[in-house]
Amino acid sequence: MRMRSLIVIIAAAAWSPIGPSRAADSDADRLREALRAATLQTRQLEDQRAALQAKLADADKEKVVAKAQVEAAKAETRKIEKRERETTEEFNRRLAERDDTLEKWKAAYEEAAAVARDRDAARAKFEAEAKTYKASADSCVAKNTQLIKHGQDLLQRYQSVTVGDTIVAREPVLGLRRVEIQNAIQDLQDKILDQKAAP
Repeated sequence: MRMRSLIVIIAAAAWSPIGPSRAADSDADRLREALRAATLQTRQLEDQRAALQAKLADADKEKVVAKAQVEAAKAETRKIEKRERETTEEFNRRLAERDDTLEKWKAAYEEAAAVARDRDAARAKFEAEAKTYKASADSCVAKNTQLIKHGQDLLQRYQSVTVGDTIVAREPVLGLRRVEIQNAIQDLQDKILDQKAAP
């Protein structure tokens, strides 16, 4: 609304009789140019508004389509659930018939008992293996904790090194500090190698 008022004011100023002077012609030309620019900007804004309205309409259409797809998926899910219930009921009925048959035939019962014994043996075997793996994992965790401790110790020693320590370590005459540092490095290396997990 503001833009249209501005256009009307500019148009009125452009066409008002001012006089034949050059300054008036120059002002009128500037006002006409401003009117053209304002008109062009208004058209562009109208075009943008129309494009946005079209996008909004497209989005609304997509929303309706998506909603329909969701409803169709829900209906399909209900059908699948019903089929699964019916299949489970049929499976349970057949299982009951099989149990009756097993009770009538002793040989079939003995075969089932043998299968159960085999399964128990396999379960016991797997439980023993699981205990072994758990013990191995616990050992690895303990060794890993020790490795982290030794690594932190090494980092702490490294961070505490000063320029004076570096100069003393490079002392060429006796080399006592160098031997001390090499011994400390060897001790840490031995501690780290002691934590190596056995396969």
